[in-house]
Amino acid sequence: MKKISLILLVLFSIITFGQGMKFEENKSFKDLLAIAKKENRLLFLDAYTTWCGPCKLMAKNVFPQESVGEFYNANFINSKIDMEKGEGIDLAKKYNVRAYPTYLFINGDGEVIHRVTSYYDAPEFIEVGKDAIDPTKQMGALKKKFEAGDKDPEFLKSVIKVFAFADADLATKAAATYFAGKKNEPLSQEDFSYLFSLTKDSNSPLFPEFISRKAEIIKVMPEENYNKVLNNLKTNALFNDSYDAKTKVFNEKKYVTEASKTMSAGNVSSMLLKSKMRVAAMNKDKNEYQKLSMEYYKDGTSAEFSSSELNSIAWNFFENATDKVALEKALLWAKQSVKLDESYANTDTLANLYFKTGDKANAKIWATKAIELAKKEGEEYTETQALLDKMK
Repeated sequence: MKKISLILLVLFSIITFGQGMKFEENKSFKDLLAIAKKENRLLFLDAYTTWCGPCKLMAKNVFPQESVGEFYNANFINSKIDMEKGEGIDLAKKYNVRAYPTYLFINGDGEVIHRVTSYYDAPEFIEVGKDAIDPTKQMGALKKKFEAGDKDPEFLKSVIKVFAFADADLATKAAATYFAGKKNEPLSQEDFSYLFSLTKDSNSPLFPEFISRKAEIIKVMPEENYNKVLNNLKTNALFNDSYDAKTKVFNEKKYVTEASKTMSAGNVSSMLLKSKMRVAAMNKDKNEYQKLSMEYYKDGTSAEFSSSELNSIAWNFFENATDKVALEKALLWAKQSVKLDESYANTDTLANLYFKTGDKANAKIWATKAIELAKKEGEEYTETQALLDKMK
């Protein structure tokens, strides 16, 4: 019996320590901080959403790995919170979580010591954790070192990655310094990602890179798309110069005056309407946003609207609109999106809109179609399957 007990104990130990990351379950954020403080360890927070593909892949492929579990279980209090439910909504605001997955390393006082945003394989993810507990690689140390003038390219890339969503201004300054040191070198795929994600408008210190690197950029995207990006950056600058983020006041007169210098009257009218939509969204005025959107997109057939843009606004209405007129308009946009470029994303939107408007026959047809496309495209379709199951 003793031998059997010993064998069972060994087997139990193997199972216990081979299960990957252990996450604290059913505890409030306040309780998690208390545990972290009591044990003098950092709280690791997986800030995720249910729709985030990379979040699901991390949970499926990386968190369960034994090597990851051994390191994270020994060094952190591990937790995961949906940023769109319960207290996750306020935490997303508090810690400025705007991209998924975001991983926060927080001390017992609730201060973020380190953060990253990306999908990582297991060895890289362990390195992220090592950086989080290394005082020389934590956010405060990186900021101090950058402000002291360190221009090493690899160091600057670390600053960009860590501060991209925590302090965009600092990340942009680091990127400007980084690109200044690469004047005679070609850009890597990673460099392009920095350039596109951090350049918010034509006032950005990174905007000159878009101009000087045009020949390189149009090798990775059609020139037509490059011109659209350039135009968007200029219109973003126009908006940002006319909108006071502190008072949340949009100076419509100033916007029209400046826009009229480079645009036709028709384009000014269209861009003004889109800018007012943007203000309504920022102020979380759903009714105003929906009214302006229906005026702007009309039936969705204008050549200026892409499939992805129409799908995005249609899904927004699916999630937020309740009246029949608005939902019928969203159906038109979803249909046009599918007509332009059929994909899992927009067929799923169409299925959901049909279901919400009570047309279960069409909802079933398009949910089935969406699942077929998801399988071809390698997309995860659990929620679409759940929708289809409702109609069986």
